Amino acid sequence: MGERKPSKQELLAAAGKTVPDVIAHGLQLLFCGINPGLYTAAVGHHFARPGNRFWPTLLRAGFTDRVLAPSEERELLKHGYGITNLVARATASASELLSEEYVRGARILENKILRYRPKCVAFLGVGAYRAAFGLPKAMIGR
Repeated sequence: MGERKPSKQELLAAAGKTVPDVIAHGLQLLFCGINPGLYTAAVGHHFARPGNRFWPTLLRAGFTDRVLAPSEERELLKHGYGITNLVARATASASELLSEEYVRGARILENKILRYRPKCVAFLGVGAYRAAFGLPKAMIGR
């Protein structure tokens, strides 16, 4: 886990970059984030910013048997899990995203779901889900 931290210049240069999906056919669960942050895009691994709660939460929820490092993200595939994002473009904050990006991202995600056929999709951001699918009253849960 002693991975090199990106410089300030590398973080700024990461704006607009993308991070490859961690995805395969027939997953049990596909986690769908909002969009990559600059730190994540700079290092090229999902949920990479130090202090991000995603990886420890996977352990606490029983999805993994240890806290994975972001660089070990492809280990999730062995457990039947994957990661994608609603919007591919990296930003410093999700507030920089346009509503059209959410809607376009929903269409792209629907195509991924039809192609890869995960059994379940977990959206990590109810506000983004509401914006993407035009469901302003969507609640957390199933």
